[in-house]
Amino acid sequence: MIRIFIGYDPRETVAWHVLTHSILARSSQPVAFVPLALDNLQGLMWRERNPLQSTDFSFSRFLVPHLSGYEGWSLFMDCDMLVREDIARLWAQRDERYAVMCVQHDHRPAETVKFLGAPQSAYGKKNWSSVMLFNNARCRALTPEFVNTASGLELHQFKWLSDDAEIGPLPATWNHLVGYDAPREDAANVHFTIGGPYFHEYVDCEHGPAWRAEREAMLRVDQRG
Repeated sequence: MIRIFIGYDPRETVAWHVLTHSILARSSQPVAFVPLALDNLQGLMWRERNPLQSTDFSFSRFLVPHLSGYEGWSLFMDCDMLVREDIARLWAQRDERYAVMCVQHDHRPAETVKFLGAPQSAYGKKNWSSVMLFNNARCRALTPEFVNTASGLELHQFKWLSDDAEIGPLPATWNHLVGYDAPREDAANVHFTIGGPYFHEYVDCEHGPAWRAEREAMLRVDQRG
């Protein structure tokens, strides 16, 4: 069973559902989806919203090891994504040498605003935490108390680990940053990090047609006669 925790923000509900459909439609193994919705995390997530926080799940993602009982492996993904290959291929990258694994971008955004007027922040390890394979037993520092009190940089720059050597690499194709990375048709996981094609101002972005086709597939229903 592949445990997949996906950030949920009610302002882009459609993104969450299209992403889960894209995973389910291509997976060769059973998958279990957990939406990280704040309304479902009462008692676990109590920190006040930070003005620099662009989504509801900016910090709740770091509760994944706790929600997994600090056992086994779990996958976290932002919701503004589209998976175009078998998620089992990403799951197969798990390596016990590491506490967490991610695509290690050198992402330096020039803009100051992204979707829905959300602030764009620049910092080291930007977007590394948008797709993470957690080796849960080695992430015990991520208690609810720590997740609710640590700074954003402590969390997103993996300062809860003893050393950066505990961060393992994933292939860049599993977190392709639309609008930043050079266009690539072979992207296994497309990340609409500035804004997805469900927003009017980003409707013509790279892989927008593929996202719309996935949305139509998600809405399938067979009628009698």
